[in-house]
Amino acid sequence: MNRLSIVAANWKMNGSLALVNSMVSELNNVTLNENVEVVVCPSFPYLAAFSLASDNVNLSKAFSLGAQNLNEFANGAFTGEVSTSMLQEVGASYVIVGHSERRSIYNESSVLVAHKVKAALSAGLKPILCIGESEDERVAEQTEVVLAAQLQPVIDEIGIENFKNVVIAYEPVWAIGTGKTASPEMAQATHQFIREFIAKVDENVAVKLPLLYGGSVNATNCEELFAQADIDGGLIGGASLKAEEFKIICSAAKGK
Repeated sequence: MNRLSIVAANWKMNGSLALVNSMVSELNNVTLNENVEVVVCPSFPYLAAFSLASDNVNLSKAFSLGAQNLNEFANGAFTGEVSTSMLQEVGASYVIVGHSERRSIYNESSVLVAHKVKAALSAGLKPILCIGESEDERVAEQTEVVLAAQLQPVIDEIGIENFKNVVIAYEPVWAIGTGKTASPEMAQATHQFIREFIAKVDENVAVKLPLLYGGSVNATNCEELFAQADIDGGLIGGASLKAEEFKIICSAAKGK
């Protein structure tokens, strides 16, 4: 099948220069399985430092740098925002788009998320597109409806053929930072729905599309989650701030 497995670290608004340096040093000692890539996404101020530290230790090309957000415009009077060219200049090759916290706290709509995905792709960045349902939506059995409504604007904006350069991260909102996690079977069923939803438009794109699970993944549950047929890795939050735990998660990923 030759589908890439990805472990992406989302530090959120955490971290320090000390963590950047220690994490790079620790990751330099990780042995990854074949066809696995690790993406570290620190806050904006630490992107350049992570890139420099990685160069200094000649970190493997299997490790990439990602950002946590971007602006949909190339430049202009948007105080506090960051453009694709800025991200590329400091060494980023991935960018998280549409994280549930951006959707809920900053009111980013699925249409805006689609614009950001397009901006990332147009600049040559790989977007990690986040989708997911709330606990109320899960209880109401609306998970598939919600995910379809989040995916369709992106398909409409970029065209299904461009999903060959997209990564999708399924993050059930009720499992983010709560310690709760979907059972491997529940997570697999939702990932299977996502792949089948894309396959209805293009089967060839769907079969190669990396799907990540993001919901309190840790060193204890990662291996069983990653073993599921349609789960190709994880978007890791809190556990990605702990070098020893994150190394275990990275080593558990296997290309498919």
